[in-house]
Amino acid sequence: MNHIGRLFQINIYGESHGGGVGILLDGVKPGIPLTEEDFLLDLSRRKAGGLGTTPRIEADEVHIISGVFNGYTTGAPILLSFVNTNTKSKDYSNLIDQPRPSHADYTAHIKYDGYNDYRGGGHFSGRLTLGLVSAGVVAKKMLKGVTFHTSLTNLNGCEDQSKFQSILKEAVENKDSVGGIVTLTATGLPVGLGEPYFDSLESTIAHLMFSVGGVKGIEFGIGFDGVGLKGSEFNDKIIDSKGTTLSNNNGGINGGISNGNPIVVKVFVKPTPSIGLKQETYNFRDDKVKSLEIEGRHDAAIILRAMVVLEACLAIALCDANLIRNAYKK
Repeated sequence: MNHIGRLFQINIYGESHGGGVGILLDGVKPGIPLTEEDFLLDLSRRKAGGLGTTPRIEADEVHIISGVFNGYTTGAPILLSFVNTNTKSKDYSNLIDQPRPSHADYTAHIKYDGYNDYRGGGHFSGRLTLGLVSAGVVAKKMLKGVTFHTSLTNLNGCEDQSKFQSILKEAVENKDSVGGIVTLTATGLPVGLGEPYFDSLESTIAHLMFSVGGVKGIEFGIGFDGVGLKGSEFNDKIIDSKGTTLSNNNGGINGGISNGNPIVVKVFVKPTPSIGLKQETYNFRDDKVKSLEIEGRHDAAIILRAMVVLEACLAIALCDANLIRNAYKK
């Protein structure tokens, strides 16, 4: 549905071209300093405007509706809201009969019997990630001493960052799109976050990550590259009483539980499905394959603006796990 979390709970709402989007947070401790200015840095990291991002520019100003009083959280649910102002809904009317390839247009139409808001992707739009980023800001405030580092390590199959700008430029000029891999690291976490089976730390992190549109793969630590290693090479040897390991092939998690080493996650984000190139795809009204030309304003590389969203998802998962861990403590 639209809710996730055991102790740090979030409820997401809104549509791309509706009145607005946002998030409702529950389980936030009282007494945490929180103002609208606290959200500016991460929200700016998500903003469009650079090469490869959508021409749609929104103010993205967060409005704290509840749960904060005199600059501090009260312990009550926090509602964070954003108003949509820059919409061009007419650009999407042709997608009723001819849904975009690799997009949610078709599945949403079938699942909701045609009642879904199709404008800009509706409830499936990346616009809703504003709420996730905002929840991540609060989660990071609750994770004292934890540091996050997020970087784009692969773009369109290339790991040479000096070539990223030229890859983006070529995609924009050709009206096409590209995907890539984001590497996220969280340091300063205690041992004991996560559960042995269904709420393993990998499971809860992956659940949040796959909730972001465009995410198609996730790895922890060395990930699939570990397939060529023997156990003697893969094993992370413990070198001190704090559990520090010589390598970190497991990405800071053993048995579904954090081991005190950095959590390392790699996430693959696919190329943006909405591209300017004409595509041959099925038209349901005419009952045949026809040429589709997508209008509207879209990112050539959604991964650029997704980086801070993925970081927020990691923070949300870790925050919930940390609250659960602390609930076990005497």
